[in-house]
Amino acid sequence: MAAAQRIVIENCAIATVDADDTEYASGHLVLAGNRIESLGAGHAPDGLENVVRRVDASGHLVTPGLVNTHHHFYQWITRGLATDHNLFNWLVALYPVWARIDEKMVDAAARGSLAMMARGGVTTAMDHHYVFPHGSGDLSGTIIRAARETGVRFTLARGSMDRSEKDGGLPPDFAVETLDGALAATEETVRQHHDSSFDAMTQVAVAPCSPFSVSTELLRQGAELARRLGVRLHTHGSETVEEEKFCHELFGMGPTDYFESTGWLGEDVWMAHCVHMNDSDIAAFARTRTGVAHCPSSNARLAAGIARVPDMLAAGVPVGLGVDGTASNESGELHTELRNALLINRLGAHRETALNARQALRLGTYGGAQVLGRARETGSLEPGKLADLVLWKLDTLAHASIADPVTALVFGAAAPVTASFVNGRQIVENGRLLTADEDAIAHDTRDEARRLARIAAQ
Repeated sequence: MAAAQRIVIENCAIATVDADDTEYASGHLVLAGNRIESLGAGHAPDGLENVVRRVDASGHLVTPGLVNTHHHFYQWITRGLATDHNLFNWLVALYPVWARIDEKMVDAAARGSLAMMARGGVTTAMDHHYVFPHGSGDLSGTIIRAARETGVRFTLARGSMDRSEKDGGLPPDFAVETLDGALAATEETVRQHHDSSFDAMTQVAVAPCSPFSVSTELLRQGAELARRLGVRLHTHGSETVEEEKFCHELFGMGPTDYFESTGWLGEDVWMAHCVHMNDSDIAAFARTRTGVAHCPSSNARLAAGIARVPDMLAAGVPVGLGVDGTASNESGELHTELRNALLINRLGAHRETALNARQALRLGTYGGAQVLGRARETGSLEPGKLADLVLWKLDTLAHASIADPVTALVFGAAAPVTASFVNGRQIVENGRLLTADEDAIAHDTRDEARRLARIAAQ
């Protein structure tokens, strides 16, 4: 790092979210290239060479960048629909619309989703994309390009569905793939786009959609494919009571046992939601180190229930936070999920002891990095880790009277992002993206949402 260009950030509160939850009331960070070189209390050391920028971060809290562990970017252009539905009715209402998406729509939706997250402190994003209508174009490549140009670190969970209406599933017949087609396309996406290096900006996971939209064989062969290629696995699990009933009726067992029977528990697996988990399910996830993407706003929007996050954490289950698709979380922001995770879990059995502010921050940072398999590289502020971090402005009317900065960030209003760095590159300044034109993105998403609505109505 001796020859690397350095950025020095000083006079800020720092929450490292390392193993000891180390914090500094007033400290500094030194970024060298795309790595964190050093950090600590007080001012940066004298005599640093190649310092190209010094940032006076007075009034700010610096944290690791937020890590989003579950999303569906394409849903950005179907926000605000089916607002009074539970999950299954919501899917029935929206699948016929989603089945009409094309490459141009997906590009606009991905850029809208990414922009909203990035300007709110997300430095590592993921997208679970599983709708590939016949003739819709290169959707995976489009999404990956949008993430690269936005400047965020990214995991594409290449999804798939092969159980359509004719097989007892929910998607229209023309919106699903064949078993062999889905596996072949997924393998090609991994081979073309996955980067396994330490500072990778793009990774790919194998991600059949859910138990009620894919065949048992697609789950089983999908797991085998992922392990042969050395990538992670992702799907939806135990989201609703209806899903649990579906699994019992069709497979003679609950979702967790069904997943285990198909090879879908393990430290290389993470699942979205996991709301309806009994003690045995949680123990199985803990034993196998299977991760969970907790999506509190979406779970509430679709009346799915309250996930047992405190019990999962106590058992040792890796848990991160997810926005989920913006057709079930219209804000599309992850930093609001810190607060919602804390508040919603306090409505559960553990009440006021369910989560505290620092546990919520850990879910959104290190927990998410664990779930995505990237905890060695990001998720906490430590020397040698990637320079993915956020400066939250906490000296305005919204937060200035809250003495503890982590409490201010989690319990308070959504804090402004003064700066967000990914891989050592600043991508947000004073709440605005530096890598894209937000107004142009808004215009494009509005146009594509209207075009999709017209097509779906025909």
